Amino acid sequence: MAVAGLRAGLRAALGMQQRGWSSSSDQLGELGSGAGKGGGGGGSIREAGGAFGKRQAAYEERYFREKEREQLASLREHHEEEIHHHKEEIQRLQKEIERHKNKIKKLKGDD
Repeated sequence: MAVAGLRAGLRAALGMQQRGWSSSSDQLGELGSGAGKGGGGGGSIREAGGAFGKRQAAYEERYFREKEREQLASLREHHEEEIHHHKEEIQRLQKEIERHKNKIKKLKGDD
């Protein structure tokens, strides 16, 4: 239940970020189109504009999308490990409860 809520929240946050990125890229113009043409700086290749600038911008976009994917996978794995740990902890505590209940039964039986 909590995982579904987390996923929904993560999707909403990502959607907001993507909408923010798309609106900012609309304001910038076409990435890699050269300095002063909406593409911004970003190095000599991107400043020159043309096909190489667009190619460099595409490489950078792909790089950052891949990094974001890696970070999300890492975060997902971390949360799955946390869930596993907590489930084990619950089992351990339930065994402790049973142990204490058995002690109480033994004490009642001694009366």
